[in-house]
Amino acid sequence: MRVLVTGGAGFIGSHVVEALRESGHEPLVYDVRDDPGADVRDAGAVAGALSGVDAVCHQAAMVGLGNGVADAAEYVSRNDLGTAVLVAAMAEAGVRRLVLAGSMVVYGEGRYDCPRHGVVRPGPRAAADLDGGSFEPRCPQCGQDLVPGLVGEDAPADPRNVYAVTKLAQEHLAAVWARCTGGSAVSLRYHNVYGPRMPRDTPYAGVASFFRSALARGEAPRVFEDGRQRRDFVHVRDVAAANVAALEAESAPGVLTAYNTGSGEPRTVGEMARALSDAYGGPHPVVTGEYRLGDVRHITADSSRLRAALGWKPRVGFGEGMREFARAGLRGQ
Repeated sequence: MRVLVTGGAGFIGSHVVEALRESGHEPLVYDVRDDPGADVRDAGAVAGALSGVDAVCHQAAMVGLGNGVADAAEYVSRNDLGTAVLVAAMAEAGVRRLVLAGSMVVYGEGRYDCPRHGVVRPGPRAAADLDGGSFEPRCPQCGQDLVPGLVGEDAPADPRNVYAVTKLAQEHLAAVWARCTGGSAVSLRYHNVYGPRMPRDTPYAGVASFFRSALARGEAPRVFEDGRQRRDFVHVRDVAAANVAALEAESAPGVLTAYNTGSGEPRTVGEMARALSDAYGGPHPVVTGEYRLGDVRHITADSSRLRAALGWKPRVGFGEGMREFARAGLRGQ
């Protein structure tokens, strides 16, 4: 299969390219890092790149939390306009297979259970609570403590920052493309991806990169809130393998199918910082109590649908992955 990989020179995209090649496919890299003219917002350039292509693996995006709404236009331009240009060109070129780099951020907060009211969806956390060190969401009906659980793909979307909004819009664009063309679209909703080639010293790299960059400078990783927020840290090679599995699978035509893509082993951010620091040889992390208002407290998802439907399973364990990441080099932005 000849596969155009947008963002194929980036952190995740470069691993996808390697995994495709190892599986006997022919990946074609489309990335502004390699060629300034390879912008997914350039309809002519995208149309040219799609010549002779069987499928597209769309990894190109501006990633991260976003700074309030100050950079909303840039996020929408790069992520949503870029995706719109891409799917329009695919429709014209007759390319009918798409795998999208989705994200778990579309869910907002994760799943919570209240002892009295069952499954509930807490609203956004208030700055006053966070300033006072009250980080856990509470039941919106009775105010009791909640028990975090795993989110399934059928949970309602509730994006809580600009980046999350654009990732959800990408899925809607891909779904419309699939309906209009009869194409097959898959969104892999990535969790916290880490591993070799993560970009360093950039607000869009993710917490694992922040911690690794600090260690490389001889500084202690700074853990926000109380360090007990839960995430799913999944290795980049496992994510790349999921992309290959999605491209090779017989997907339903005319619809978009979403799959949570995580390790299935929830960890706290503090636990990850300690594991990485121990593997690197220190300094030990410090818990700061700081916060970012757009962050959610707990978000871990059930990835069993991906395992069952595509036969995928993560192969890099948490301890092994952190030890490798502690030794791996980081790349520039």
